[in-house]
Amino acid sequence: MAIERAAIIGRGAVGLLYGSLIERSLGPDAIEFVMDDTRFERHVGEVVTVNGEPCRTRTIPAREAEPVDLVILATKAPGLPLALETAARLVGPRTVIASLLNGVTSEERVAEVFGWERTVLSVAQGMDAVFIGGALTFTHPGEIRFGAAEGTAPGVVEAVADFYGRAGIPHVVEADIRRRMWVKLMLNVGINQTCMAYGGTYGTASEPGSEQNRCFVAAMREALAVARAEGVDVTEADLAQMADLIASLEPDGMPSMAQDRINEKPTEVEEFAGTIIARAERHGILVPTNRWLYARIRELEAAYGA
Repeated sequence: MAIERAAIIGRGAVGLLYGSLIERSLGPDAIEFVMDDTRFERHVGEVVTVNGEPCRTRTIPAREAEPVDLVILATKAPGLPLALETAARLVGPRTVIASLLNGVTSEERVAEVFGWERTVLSVAQGMDAVFIGGALTFTHPGEIRFGAAEGTAPGVVEAVADFYGRAGIPHVVEADIRRRMWVKLMLNVGINQTCMAYGGTYGTASEPGSEQNRCFVAAMREALAVARAEGVDVTEADLAQMADLIASLEPDGMPSMAQDRINEKPTEVEEFAGTIIARAERHGILVPTNRWLYARIRELEAAYGA
C-alpha cells in the first residue's frame, strides 16, 4: 500500500510542525488538519504562523472529512476521546493510524476503537517547538520513532516509513518500539513536569546542581525504576542520553506542559506522573518526586484564571 493523503487531528505544536513539513515536501493536497465541528467554528478565520510564515495547510471541519490513507493524532492526552470521534470520519478500510500523543497508553485506546492491525506505535521526540498565541517557532524538527505492535498488519510500518521519507519527516523504525516509548515517557516525566511546576525552560532544568535539575533527574530515575519493574529494559545510559538531549536544545525553549502553564490549558499530568504513580503502586516502588509533581501541577491548574 502507498500512503498519498494524510490528515492530522491536533493543530498544536507537534501537529503544526509535522503538518508544515508534509505540506512543504508533498504539497497542499497531501495533508489537512481536521477539527471537530465545534472547535472549527471557534477557530475559523484564525491566523496561525509557522516560524513567522502563515500556515499554508488547510483546516476543515469533521463534517467535511473523508477517509484518508494516514491519520496522525497529535492532540494532548485530554483531547484523545474527542479526537477518536473525529477520526471516525477519516478512517476507511485501508487507513493507518499513528498516535504522536505522549505517554504509553494512547495506542491501546486507538486500537480499542479501530483495531491493532492498522495501528503503529510511535513517539515524537527531540523537537524544540514552542506554540504560544497562535505562533509556532522551532529550529529542531526532532524525529518520529515508530514500529509495529504485536497486531500491526504486515506492510503498514513500511508504508508509513515511505510516506515520512517523502514528506521530509526525520524518522527511525524501531525494532523494540515499546522500549523507546518508555524512554520518551521517562523524559517527559522529568522535563515536562519540572518545567511546568517551576515555570522553567530547557536551560533552567539543565543547570547543574540547581533545584530544577535535581527534580528533573529524580523524576526520570523514578520512571526508570517503574519501567524496569514493568519488564522494559530502560537504563541509566538512556537517562543520561535524555538529559544530554535537553541540554542541547535552545536554553530559552520549553516543553509543552510549560507552554500549557502560560496558555492556562489542561496538562498531561495523568499520562506522566499519573501513570508512574499507578504502576509504581503495583510494584511497591516509592516515587516521591512524581507524587510531589502531580500535586503541584494539579494545584497550578486549579489556579488558572485566578
